[in-house]
Amino acid sequence: MLAEPHNYYHATARDRTARPPLSGHADAKVCIVGGGFAGINTALGLAERGVGDVVLLESHDMGRGASGRNGGFVFGGFSLGEETLIDELGADQARALYAGTVASVELIRERIARYGIECGVEDSGVILANWFRDESAMLRRQRVLKEHFGVEWDYLSRGEMRERIRSERYHSGLFEPNALHFHPLDYLRGLARVAEARGVRLHDTSPVVSLARDGAGWIVRTAGGSVRAEHVVLSCGGYLAGLRREIDASILPIATYILVTEPLGDRLHDCFGTRAAVYDTRFAFDYYRPLADTRILWGGRISVRDRSPAQVKSLLTADLLKVFPALRDVRIDYAWSGLMSYARHQMPQIGQTDTNLWFAQGFGGHGVAPTTLAGEALASAIAQGDAGWKAFSRYGLVSAFKPAGLIAAQLSYTRAQLKDRYSEFIEAIF
Repeated sequence: MLAEPHNYYHATARDRTARPPLSGHADAKVCIVGGGFAGINTALGLAERGVGDVVLLESHDMGRGASGRNGGFVFGGFSLGEETLIDELGADQARALYAGTVASVELIRERIARYGIECGVEDSGVILANWFRDESAMLRRQRVLKEHFGVEWDYLSRGEMRERIRSERYHSGLFEPNALHFHPLDYLRGLARVAEARGVRLHDTSPVVSLARDGAGWIVRTAGGSVRAEHVVLSCGGYLAGLRREIDASILPIATYILVTEPLGDRLHDCFGTRAAVYDTRFAFDYYRPLADTRILWGGRISVRDRSPAQVKSLLTADLLKVFPALRDVRIDYAWSGLMSYARHQMPQIGQTDTNLWFAQGFGGHGVAPTTLAGEALASAIAQGDAGWKAFSRYGLVSAFKPAGLIAAQLSYTRAQLKDRYSEFIEAIF
């Protein structure tokens, strides 16, 4: 298995099963390309619906991409803001899509319990921490969620925030109770074991080199073999396989960064009075959570650059110390980066681009619940002819205008950072 020692999840993964690459020819009803959350959820969704004739091909090992590199947050919603979702879809359709992600959070809980997946789950909610004194934007979001989506987040005063996050940095916050965090790689590989036990054939180190029509179906080829399948699902996220131009062209691979501290022991209680995960109200926000072994996992930044572990450590340590300055002497044991897949419309792309050629991508750093939703939608479509996936047709494949789109994304991020800093400067003066 191609483990990465600088990635905490890889270093501590419970399941290190190495599956053989595809060899020779295979026939299947469905061939899935990509062993991340979208691909594994689709495979398991098919198996749970009685379709066991499924082959999944992963170019490295299960969860090597964003699914084994993310913050481990599990909550409802999408990268696209709730108000914009209403503006674009109308209140009823926006509410229905959002409800799908809320149901997906519950499905994740159910699968962890039903299948006994050990993934360090911490079902303690998530806190949105207000970086600024001005509460108007945060309180507006709270109101929109309650009035239009039926979701209630609890207000936290400055004093209540200090009880939970022992930092002078935040002015207030919102607590989202229907949220959890976990070891995402352990969860994904737990799902993979369940899918495999139900007949799904999983192959590591099997990068796909071509995809071609074969009558009503498809031929998927790797260096070592091929799969003839009625349906093909492309679920590669930001680690594109280069198989269909229109699918690849619609995605921007955007990097984010994570570090993990040494075990803090009792010092963890100097930082946290909660087991909840945390993110803040800036556009360029920090996200972090306490781990069971008394470490802190800290993430942040968005960039088109997939930086080295040393660069990530330097950047994020400075961010960590802005919130917890008492940790200036703490050792950083792990640091890594990963690529998220973003679409220009900031929503998942779920659908088909040709007969029986399906795709699921563009989860934009908010993907654990939406990838579960995507897997269920595609599994229902393939196994039962369900048309629920068409709810996402408003957010189809749109050109990301690469490489100009990458430059524009970086400029947009830099502009948002400057706006955050300007707001901080104005508050410091007044």
